[in-house]
Amino acid sequence: MGTYEALPAELVTERLRLRRWLPSDAEEYRGLWLERDQRAVRRIDAQGRPTVEEMRGWLRDNPLMADRGLGLLPIELRDTGEFIGYCGLTVGRGSFDEPEIAYELARRAHGRGYATEAARAVVEAAARTGRRRLWATVREWNAPSFRVLEKLGFHRSDRITEDAERGNTIWMTRALEPR
Repeated sequence: MGTYEALPAELVTERLRLRRWLPSDAEEYRGLWLERDQRAVRRIDAQGRPTVEEMRGWLRDNPLMADRGLGLLPIELRDTGEFIGYCGLTVGRGSFDEPEIAYELARRAHGRGYATEAARAVVEAAARTGRRRLWATVREWNAPSFRVLEKLGFHRSDRITEDAERGNTIWMTRALEPR
Protein backbone atom coordinates (compact mmCIF):
# COMPACT_ATOMS: atom_id res chain seq x y z
CA MET A 1 0.00 0.00 0.00
CA GLY A 2 1.32 3.40 -0.98
CA THR A 3 1.58 6.60 1.01
CA TYR A 4 -0.85 9.34 0.05
CA GLU A 5 -2.04 12.69 1.26
CA ALA A 6 -5.47 12.53 2.93
CA LEU A 7 -8.56 13.55 1.02
CA PRO A 8 -9.45 17.05 2.28
CA ALA A 9 -12.31 17.17 4.78
CA GLU A 10 -13.80 20.11 2.87
CA LEU A 11 -14.04 20.93 -0.83
CA VAL A 12 -15.74 24.01 -2.24
CA THR A 13 -16.99 24.49 -5.79
CA GLU A 14 -18.91 27.30 -7.45
CA ARG A 15 -22.28 26.07 -6.12
CA LEU A 16 -21.43 23.36 -3.58
CA ARG A 17 -19.62 22.67 -0.35
CA LEU A 18 -18.49 19.17 0.56
CA ARG A 19 -17.68 18.84 4.26
CA ARG A 20 -17.41 16.43 7.19
CA TRP A 21 -20.53 14.62 8.34
CA LEU A 22 -22.38 15.91 11.37
CA PRO A 23 -24.76 13.85 13.54
CA SER A 24 -27.48 16.30 12.44
CA ASP A 25 -27.11 14.94 8.85
CA ALA A 26 -28.62 11.59 9.89
CA GLU A 27 -32.21 12.33 8.83
CA GLU A 28 -31.20 13.59 5.39
CA TYR A 29 -28.76 10.70 4.95
CA ARG A 30 -31.48 8.20 5.82
CA GLY A 31 -33.72 10.00 3.32
CA LEU A 32 -31.26 9.01 0.59
CA TRP A 33 -31.61 5.37 1.65
CA LEU A 34 -35.40 5.66 1.45
CA GLU A 35 -35.20 6.98 -2.13
CA ARG A 36 -32.88 4.27 -3.43
CA ASP A 37 -33.89 2.05 -6.28
CA GLN A 38 -35.43 -1.24 -5.14
CA ARG A 39 -32.48 -3.08 -6.70
CA ALA A 40 -29.94 -1.29 -4.46
CA VAL A 41 -28.16 -3.45 -1.89
CA ARG A 42 -28.29 -0.99 1.01
CA ARG A 43 -31.85 0.08 1.67
CA ILE A 44 -34.09 0.56 4.68
CA ASP A 45 -35.21 -2.95 5.61
CA ALA A 46 -38.71 -4.18 6.48
CA GLN A 47 -38.05 -3.43 10.17
CA GLY A 48 -37.18 0.20 9.37
CA ARG A 49 -33.46 -0.22 9.91
CA PRO A 50 -31.15 1.44 9.93
CA THR A 51 -32.97 4.03 11.98
CA VAL A 52 -32.11 7.71 12.16
CA GLU A 53 -30.53 7.12 15.57
CA GLU A 54 -28.37 4.27 14.23
CA MET A 55 -27.21 6.49 11.39
CA ARG A 56 -26.55 9.34 13.83
CA GLY A 57 -24.29 6.94 15.77
CA TRP A 58 -22.40 6.02 12.59
CA LEU A 59 -21.83 9.70 11.79
CA ARG A 60 -20.70 10.47 15.33
CA ASP A 61 -18.32 7.47 15.48
CA ASN A 62 -16.88 7.87 11.98
CA PRO A 63 -17.48 11.37 10.59
CA LEU A 64 -15.79 10.58 7.27
CA MET A 65 -17.50 7.20 6.89
CA ALA A 66 -14.59 5.63 5.06
CA ASP A 67 -11.07 4.29 5.42
CA ARG A 68 -8.34 6.50 6.88
CA GLY A 69 -7.33 9.19 4.41
CA LEU A 70 -10.44 8.65 2.27
CA GLY A 71 -13.96 9.78 2.90
CA LEU A 72 -17.52 10.37 1.81
CA LEU A 73 -18.43 14.01 2.23
CA PRO A 74 -21.95 15.44 2.47
CA ILE A 75 -22.82 17.86 -0.30
CA GLU A 76 -24.66 21.04 0.54
CA LEU A 77 -25.68 23.99 -1.59
CA ARG A 78 -23.40 26.92 -0.80
CA ASP A 79 -26.11 29.55 -0.99
CA THR A 80 -28.62 27.80 1.33
CA GLY A 81 -26.71 25.07 3.21
CA GLU A 82 -29.30 22.52 2.04
CA PHE A 83 -28.06 18.91 2.21
CA ILE A 84 -28.42 17.28 -1.21
CA GLY A 85 -26.26 14.13 -1.04
CA TYR A 86 -22.70 12.94 -0.67
CA CYS A 87 -19.60 12.31 -2.76
CA GLY A 88 -16.13 11.03 -2.00
CA LEU A 89 -13.62 8.21 -2.13
CA THR A 90 -13.93 4.84 -0.47
CA VAL A 91 -12.24 1.48 -0.81
CA GLY A 92 -15.62 0.00 -1.79
CA ARG A 93 -14.87 -2.44 -4.58
CA GLY A 94 -11.55 -0.72 -5.32
CA SER A 95 -8.50 -0.58 -3.07
CA PHE A 96 -6.76 1.94 -0.86
CA ASP A 97 -4.27 2.64 -3.68
CA GLU A 98 -6.99 2.80 -6.33
CA PRO A 99 -10.17 3.82 -4.49
CA GLU A 100 -13.70 4.00 -5.77
CA ILE A 101 -15.50 7.29 -6.26
CA ALA A 102 -19.02 7.18 -4.85
CA TYR A 103 -21.83 9.70 -4.97
CA GLU A 104 -25.53 9.83 -4.33
CA LEU A 105 -27.90 12.79 -4.59
CA ALA A 106 -31.43 13.31 -3.36
CA ARG A 107 -33.91 13.06 -6.20
CA ARG A 108 -34.83 16.73 -5.74
CA ALA A 109 -31.24 17.60 -6.76
CA HIS A 110 -31.08 15.43 -9.90
CA GLY A 111 -30.63 16.97 -13.34
CA ARG A 112 -28.83 20.14 -12.25
CA GLY A 113 -25.20 19.09 -12.73
CA TYR A 114 -24.51 18.82 -9.00
CA ALA A 115 -23.22 15.23 -9.18
CA THR A 116 -20.78 16.16 -11.93
CA GLU A 117 -19.63 19.28 -10.06
CA ALA A 118 -19.10 17.44 -6.78
CA ALA A 119 -17.44 14.42 -8.40
CA ARG A 120 -15.10 16.67 -10.42
CA ALA A 121 -13.92 18.30 -7.17
CA VAL A 122 -13.33 14.84 -5.66
CA VAL A 123 -11.41 13.61 -8.74
CA GLU A 124 -9.19 16.70 -8.62
CA ALA A 125 -8.62 16.21 -4.88
CA ALA A 126 -7.82 12.52 -5.46
CA ALA A 127 -5.11 13.49 -7.93
CA ARG A 128 -3.63 15.82 -5.31
CA THR A 129 -3.41 12.90 -2.84
CA GLY A 130 -0.92 11.24 -5.20
CA ARG A 131 -3.19 8.48 -6.46
CA ARG A 132 -2.86 7.39 -10.06
CA ARG A 133 -6.21 5.73 -10.77
CA LEU A 134 -9.82 5.76 -9.60
CA TRP A 135 -12.58 3.23 -10.05
CA ALA A 136 -16.35 3.55 -10.16
CA THR A 137 -18.90 0.76 -10.15
CA VAL A 138 -22.32 1.38 -11.64
CA ARG A 139 -25.33 -0.88 -12.12
CA GLU A 140 -26.05 -1.29 -15.81
CA TRP A 141 -29.49 0.34 -15.41
CA ASN A 142 -28.10 3.58 -13.92
CA ALA A 143 -27.82 5.73 -17.06
CA PRO A 144 -27.48 9.07 -15.19
CA SER A 145 -24.38 7.83 -13.30
CA PHE A 146 -22.82 6.67 -16.56
CA ARG A 147 -23.31 10.17 -17.99
CA VAL A 148 -21.68 11.79 -14.94
CA LEU A 149 -18.68 9.46 -15.06
CA GLU A 150 -18.21 9.87 -18.81
CA LYS A 151 -18.16 13.68 -18.39
CA LEU A 152 -15.36 13.17 -15.85
CA GLY A 153 -13.23 11.05 -18.19
CA PHE A 154 -14.06 7.60 -16.80
CA HIS A 155 -14.32 4.77 -19.28
CA ARG A 156 -15.59 1.22 -19.08
CA SER A 157 -13.06 -1.41 -18.15
CA ASP A 158 -13.39 -5.06 -19.12
CA ARG A 159 -14.70 -5.94 -15.66
CA ILE A 160 -18.34 -6.75 -15.10
CA THR A 161 -19.78 -8.26 -11.94
CA GLU A 162 -22.83 -10.23 -12.95
CA ASP A 163 -25.98 -10.03 -10.85
CA ALA A 164 -29.20 -11.32 -12.39
CA GLU A 165 -31.31 -10.03 -9.48
CA ARG A 166 -30.06 -6.43 -9.18
CA GLY A 167 -28.43 -5.85 -12.55
CA ASN A 168 -24.82 -6.29 -13.57
CA THR A 169 -22.21 -3.94 -12.15
CA ILE A 170 -20.03 -2.22 -14.73
CA TRP A 171 -16.53 -1.24 -13.58
CA MET A 172 -15.31 2.10 -14.87
CA THR A 173 -11.88 3.60 -14.40
CA ARG A 174 -9.94 6.80 -14.86
CA ALA A 175 -6.21 7.46 -14.79
CA LEU A 176 -5.20 10.54 -12.81
CA GLU A 177 -2.55 13.03 -13.76
CA PRO A 178 0.50 13.01 -11.48
CA ARG A 179 0.43 15.75 -8.87
